[in-house]
Amino acid sequence: MKVAVSSTGPGLDAQMDPRFGRCAYHIIVDPDTMDYESVMNQAAGAAKGAGIQAAQGMVNRKVNTVITGSVGPNAYQVLSSAGIEILSGASGTVKEGVGMYKTGKLGKDSGAGGMGGMGTGKGMSMGGMGTGKGMGMGGGRGGGMGRGGGMGRGGGMEIIQPIQPPQAPPVTGDELEQLMNRMIELEEELKDMKNKIENLKNRDKR
Repeated sequence: MKVAVSSTGPGLDAQMDPRFGRCAYHIIVDPDTMDYESVMNQAAGAAKGAGIQAAQGMVNRKVNTVITGSVGPNAYQVLSSAGIEILSGASGTVKEGVGMYKTGKLGKDSGAGGMGGMGTGKGMSMGGMGTGKGMGMGGGRGGGMGRGGGMGRGGGMEIIQPIQPPQAPPVTGDELEQLMNRMIELEEELKDMKNKIENLKNRDKR
């Protein structure tokens, strides 16, 4: 008989982890002798499909029962198809979780994926700075291990920042002098143009 418990660390005294696919370890225990094996969860850092990979690892190790907080629907399908029992509602250390299993205090997981308890989630609205919050509701069972991962989605309001006009660079002393000289040249050119226009008008009148 092999019972796998999702855990935050190795050994029977480690705290249980409510996550199945993302937990740090799976502690595989013989509930009769309490002999155990600490197996590092290689799927914990997977970009996606962590639950499925972790579930396949339990199948490969011929585990009979999994004790965790919640199992996603895909992982649930892999485990249940292999005949592995999925239990939730345990709390405390791995050893205490196995004790609750031996006394029949755990309930079966429905495979709802985080709906065994109450969870919160936050999401970011990528169009702006808005944030949204969501609640994953459920009828948690047992001693409080039924925690959901949260169904929150970032539906926050998008905040559009006004476009600021480009700031002119500061004018140095040399640039100011060049601008003043250029202005004088333009004034001289304008004066010369006015004189030519007056000459042309006077010539036309003759």
